[in-house]
Amino acid sequence: MKKIVLGCIADDFTGATDLANNLVRAGMRVVQAMGVPSQPLDAEADAVVVALKSRTVPVADAVQESLAALRWLQDQGAQQIYFKYCSTFDSTAQGNIGPVTEALMDALADQPGADFSIATPAFPDNGRTVFKGHLFVGDVLLNESGMQNHPLTPMTDANLVRVLQAQCRRKVGLIDYKVVAQGPDAIRTRIDQLRADGVGLAVVDAISNDDLMRLGPALKGLSLVTAGSGVAIGLPVNFGIAPSNTASALPPPTGLQAVVSGSCSLATNRQVAAFIEVGRPALAIDPLQLAASGGSTTTVTQALAWAKELLAQGPVLIYSSAEPSAVKAVQAQLGVQAAGDLVEHTLAAIARGLVGLGVRQLVVAGGETSGACVQALGISQMKIGPQIDPGVPWCHAQSDAAPNGGLHLTLKSGNFGTDDFFSKSFGCLK
Repeated sequence: MKKIVLGCIADDFTGATDLANNLVRAGMRVVQAMGVPSQPLDAEADAVVVALKSRTVPVADAVQESLAALRWLQDQGAQQIYFKYCSTFDSTAQGNIGPVTEALMDALADQPGADFSIATPAFPDNGRTVFKGHLFVGDVLLNESGMQNHPLTPMTDANLVRVLQAQCRRKVGLIDYKVVAQGPDAIRTRIDQLRADGVGLAVVDAISNDDLMRLGPALKGLSLVTAGSGVAIGLPVNFGIAPSNTASALPPPTGLQAVVSGSCSLATNRQVAAFIEVGRPALAIDPLQLAASGGSTTTVTQALAWAKELLAQGPVLIYSSAEPSAVKAVQAQLGVQAAGDLVEHTLAAIARGLVGLGVRQLVVAGGETSGACVQALGISQMKIGPQIDPGVPWCHAQSDAAPNGGLHLTLKSGNFGTDDFFSKSFGCLK
């Protein structure tokens, strides 16, 4: 049986791809699994990222799924476990970040270094930095970034020590930027001090990639690391792995091109607008009209008929993305969960239909949308390829909807990517 060195658990599908992208850039061969696999790993890989849809499910479900992923990764020989969450620390007062972290620590209790772990969503390449325990998105605090309006996990406090402590029974501390700047030895010393003070988890400051590279070696020996994707750039060296172009090689692209977007983030809304501004065809899906029609079948049929006439001319966009005020209005009428489920189911059916029309290069925007689309396409594993923008790579996967070669796919977190992401992404695939 093939053994891996790093086993990763991600709480959504785009976040999993984001993490895998950084590991590949650092030289690791990475396979991303959609859900907990039922069989042993059958591919050569240094790391496996198990992608779950556990970010917004009930806490007990998130814990159960994460522990199942842990057991499978341990069976594959993983020497260290990495729990990956969003770079905006998406969670509620109850979790799921804290409860999942502590469940994993409890399950690893008999392993060396399992009595302590770190937490940092820092990803400077995407404007996510942590300073004095506070998370910044670009130049503003998390709670001023637009994330305070998130429809499922509104983030109204930028103080991560306070946010995490509310979710945990273990004491939460801080490793601040002054310590991180001094390098791995100083970080290890601070970890020992925190342990002596009864601290089990520590938020770590990071304002640059250099900070993440200094942090990486200090984490060697911890059974569990929890973070966004940024910390991944400093971990492969702990296993003797160096950057290599061969780690991101994918088959050559074929087929038609399309974008499906369900994210309502500020970044994705700008990307939708930019795609339309350059004259590319785009079709909006209205959740209220969708609900009024009694289901998604008619909408899916109409959307695919629209796309069929245009795909030969270049990429098309089908989206439900909207401004926060519009999202709240829909949720007020349909309910938060019902509105989300209806749109995700519809976009997933559209994505499968697009592949049936010959699309073999598909961009999907939004974590929940990506999870639904991947499931609809019957994708169980993806090989991670070259980066489009920080945190967003192209991947290649086999799907029963795309026989004889599979398809290229990118799963974009709602908050990631430049404004021209949809327009430029296909040019990055060679």
